[in-house]
Amino acid sequence: MQALVLVAKEQPLMYETVENPVHTEGYDIVQLKAAALNHRDVWITQGLYAGIKYPSVLGSDGSGVLENGLEVIINPSLDWGDDPRAQGKDFRILGLPDAGTFAQYIKVPSVNIHKKPAHLTFEQAAALPLAGLTAYRALFSRCQPRAGDKILLSGIGGGVALFALQFAVAAGYDVWVTSSSEAKIEKAVGLGAKGGFNYGQEGWSKRAVAEMGGFDVIIDGAVGNGFAELVKACRPAARVCIYGGTGGQLSGVSPQVIFYKQLNVMGSTMGSPNEFSDMIDFVNQHRIVPIVDSVYALRDGNAAIKKMEEGGQFGKIVLTI
Repeated sequence: MQALVLVAKEQPLMYETVENPVHTEGYDIVQLKAAALNHRDVWITQGLYAGIKYPSVLGSDGSGVLENGLEVIINPSLDWGDDPRAQGKDFRILGLPDAGTFAQYIKVPSVNIHKKPAHLTFEQAAALPLAGLTAYRALFSRCQPRAGDKILLSGIGGGVALFALQFAVAAGYDVWVTSSSEAKIEKAVGLGAKGGFNYGQEGWSKRAVAEMGGFDVIIDGAVGNGFAELVKACRPAARVCIYGGTGGQLSGVSPQVIFYKQLNVMGSTMGSPNEFSDMIDFVNQHRIVPIVDSVYALRDGNAAIKKMEEGGQFGKIVLTI
């Protein structure tokens, strides 16, 4: 079969022939129709990830067909463990060290295979698993919004933030977003956001507090220097959930703001098997369609990775297989 193979640090992925996966008990083989990129894939190609091995087939998100013709998507959260509160010691994400979805076929545990939502194309379905699961857990399991809560999502345009927006709007919550791009804020409003704030403008958090009194739930995937402004935008007893750190280490945050406001700052990574099933049910119930920014052929995967490195996308970048 053909696959995109990681052969060395900071080198282009190689489109080459590799061995087909072989059936083993407890696993199924999926003929992949589409895969989607995540920042994780970019960081691995740059050598910025633990446990990298060469050669490897990357890719955590995928949709395809079983031998019996069933159209499926794959839960990339492997061996979560028995505790729904946090992943266990054997937890890992599909695409390293296990062979990933940037290939024509993949072998995955049978328990990680789910029926594809019928209203989605393969490309749309491939965009869903990792970012959708991350957003679902961060929003519903960790932050547990209540009626009347105001929600703020930072860095709209990335996959997790967009799914959190779609999920929160579908559930009936009032949502605002942040971005350095006015165009992305406008697109988010088109998806149901009440409005947005340009985090490149000084004092945006003060304006947010003045205009709507602050937020009860904030979900952030950047942290870095901008996190201090998010904390300032919190209402008392707000829940703040961090699922990533693309902006770097946390800095400039006043502990007095956190303890005096009685804030709850939480972390979240991926999600449990039950959360993945619940997320799929939610997508089916509300007919949610993932936002796809662009589509590339598998052999053009390096161009897709370059686009993600450059940023600016609004939605998921997908590979057709």
